[in-house]
Amino acid sequence: GAMLADSYKFFTSGAWWAFFFPGVTIMLSVLGFNLVGDALRDALDPRMRI
Repeated sequence: GAMLADSYKFFTSGAWWAFFFPGVTIMLSVLGFNLVGDALRDALDPRMRI
């Protein structure tokens, strides 16, 4: 989050990569944690099994 806030001033000057790559990294991290959490819930929750 701090990297995105610091790079916002460069975003307006045309340095889009300073804003883009930290944002993509955060997005992929959140997606990965969600997928791992869903897999753990599916594996460990007895109410979800048929």
